[in-house]
Amino acid sequence: MNSSYLTTFSKALLTGVFAGISATFICIIYNVIFRDETSYQLFTFINVSSLIFGVNIAFMLIGVIYYWFIKYGKRTGEWLYIGVLALITILGILKTSGIQRTDDLAANIQFHHLFIAMILIWGISASIGIPVMFHSKKFEEHVL
Repeated sequence: MNSSYLTTFSKALLTGVFAGISATFICIIYNVIFRDETSYQLFTFINVSSLIFGVNIAFMLIGVIYYWFIKYGKRTGEWLYIGVLALITILGILKTSGIQRTDDLAANIQFHHLFIAMILIWGISASIGIPVMFHSKKFEEHVL
């Protein structure tokens, strides 16, 4: 895309969308492999539909949040964004450990492993992936 049409907001938003699409593919691949290896069958919460729509909508919003941090945070905004997203990831992992999904202990443990891995994928993609791609000239030239 011609960079003269690319504003900071649109670049942050599109970077968030691309990071979301990438995270969605990684989550779906992990989900398929995990379910195949463990025979985990509780599909009501984490399934392909929720991953496709949920992750992409969340990352579009995360792209807007990233824009706010870099616009209003001036010099420390990006580091603050990374810290806040890393903290949210850690808190999400800690809170996930307390979820009681079913009465079956083995299914609960499998759910925790699956969901914690998803949170890690989202957290790494959001806290590290978005800032790295946002500042990459090759990403801007070839993807945006």
